[in-house]
Amino acid sequence: MKLLHVDSSILGGNSVSRELSAAVVARFQSLHGDLEVIRRDLIETPVAHLTGAYLAGQSADVQHDQAMQEELTLGGAVLAEFMAADIIVVGSPLYNLTIPSQLKAWMDRIVVAGKTFRYTPNGPEGLVHGKRLVLVLSRGGFYGPTSPRHSFEHGESYLKSMFTFIGLSHPDVIVAEGLAVNAEQRQKALEEARAQIGTLSDAIAA
Repeated sequence: MKLLHVDSSILGGNSVSRELSAAVVARFQSLHGDLEVIRRDLIETPVAHLTGAYLAGQSADVQHDQAMQEELTLGGAVLAEFMAADIIVVGSPLYNLTIPSQLKAWMDRIVVAGKTFRYTPNGPEGLVHGKRLVLVLSRGGFYGPTSPRHSFEHGESYLKSMFTFIGLSHPDVIVAEGLAVNAEQRQKALEEARAQIGTLSDAIAA
């Protein structure tokens, strides 16, 4: 069994999303003794943003240099490790109301027509099934459903929409928010998130 662990915070050891995503991985390791963890740190090893040259380079008829070949190889590896995973854990902070650009670049390598979704006469159809998805999110302020700023939140909503688009429509979502409000709220948010992590089951497709 394989777990893909993706982190996107730029804060290193000070990152709440990294701390909590690591706790999620540890939870699954305790539930599955044979778990193989594949790590994808999008800050240590960034995935380049899409370019026209990259898209064109995927055609066998297009000549490209070594740098482009390396980028194409990386894009293929990112998609392959995503497809091979039984469990996917994605850690993301909320930066300027949305996900980090590094995570967006990664998403652009896994949302691929003909691979993870296809167009049909009835509209797009997701092709990814039978995987467990856990989204681990951190937010400095309050942007949840009861917040007056809920409409400003484009991180959780974007990730849910994109993963639903490719077929993973029922993720587990761990959210720690209000982290920058004060020390008491930060501690409360962390405790609540850790408690939720402790209840994650060993089911794969969820």
